[in-house]
Amino acid sequence: MAVQDPTTNGSKPIYGAYYPSWVADTVPPSKLNFSMYDVLFFAFATPSSAYGVSLDDGSASTLNSLVSAARNGGHDTKVVLSIGGWGGCDHYSDAMKSSNRDSFVDAVVSAVKTYNLDGVDVDWEYPNDAGAGNGQGHSSEDAANLLSFFQALRKKLGNEAIISAAVTDQPFKGPDGNPLSDVSEYAKVMSYVNLMNYDVYGSSSTPGPNAPLGDLCGDSSQPESSAQAALKQWTAANFPANQLLLGMPLYGYVSKSSKQTLQHRDADGASSGKEYYREKVLAMAGRQYAVGDVARSVDENRRFDTKFADDQSVFVNGGLGRRVGKSQQVHGPTDAFSDLVSHGVLKQLGDRFVADNGYTEGWDNCSETPFVYDTSRETLVTYDNHTSLALKTQCATNSGMGGVFTWSLDQDLDNTLQNAIRASLSLNTNGLLGR
Repeated sequence: MAVQDPTTNGSKPIYGAYYPSWVADTVPPSKLNFSMYDVLFFAFATPSSAYGVSLDDGSASTLNSLVSAARNGGHDTKVVLSIGGWGGCDHYSDAMKSSNRDSFVDAVVSAVKTYNLDGVDVDWEYPNDAGAGNGQGHSSEDAANLLSFFQALRKKLGNEAIISAAVTDQPFKGPDGNPLSDVSEYAKVMSYVNLMNYDVYGSSSTPGPNAPLGDLCGDSSQPESSAQAALKQWTAANFPANQLLLGMPLYGYVSKSSKQTLQHRDADGASSGKEYYREKVLAMAGRQYAVGDVARSVDENRRFDTKFADDQSVFVNGGLGRRVGKSQQVHGPTDAFSDLVSHGVLKQLGDRFVADNGYTEGWDNCSETPFVYDTSRETLVTYDNHTSLALKTQCATNSGMGGVFTWSLDQDLDNTLQNAIRASLSLNTNGLLGR
């Protein structure tokens, strides 16, 4: 079965972005510049206990608005429904079993047709792995069942539909718990795999890079987790590079640390920052708030029960706290790029962003990651900027990958990061991914 290129770009690399349902109030679909996006992944629906596709009324309304705006946007932007997400995968393993698979396939096909979508994205975190979203368990047969699901779904949707999956830097785990050595059968029926090369190191007293391009110094405690490693691991398992999309974050991690360099070793283990972001923010998919409740719910989930300091921006109880007049705010160990600016960590200077309010800029050559630090505040922030995102984008395209995507578009500042990514898609450079 020959799967057609579902984008309008032919062999050109594409740019995709995740659009979370809970940002409809702050980033309404009607305000999006669709010329920027080849594919928008709408996050999230979830598999239901009856092996259907669950999408609450608020999210459904937002999805309808997004599809309508995209269809009238004049740029043939594809809209894909992402199913699952961290905390939203409870019923995936059961839904994929042979006894339930037909029902789930029919439900997915129905959702694609009902909402006039261009395809589906399976964000199962993770097959044959506990993750945090597989609350109802997982199975050694998950990967095999997933392949059967993709094959059945392709037959029902046809060759032009997008079928993708959000994945780790390593291929799906097989029955022995190790990454599969051959995923060529998946590639025959899938359009893309979306490599979630982020959350590699979270908040820690010994901070490391959130989204390393590579283990360029050979000293990482997670050498398998980088853009470079992901490309090597998936292509070694016979998944074509031109069907790989490199994921990049538009957010950073805030660490309580006196370090002035990145360590590449997560001494705190499963860091609180990573678990916080996954559990508190992305797990919203499993709770499905109505549109009117989104802003309040997100804000509540991103707060810590803590005291506030009376001085300027300081690190408090795992969050970057800042007092603005009489308003007291504390934000969790992750901060969107836009928040790093509004919190006074970064400021715009011409066409670049520089450290502000006593922070010092740093650059980690071992992972190609920018960071800022202030030892007096015991604060170090790892993030991605125009330079690091452009470098990863150029390296991805130079290595023959299908393109890039970001999580998530609402975390940008006036599209500045995404504009840098789009500009870089057409540039050539000596890539590091294939080294």
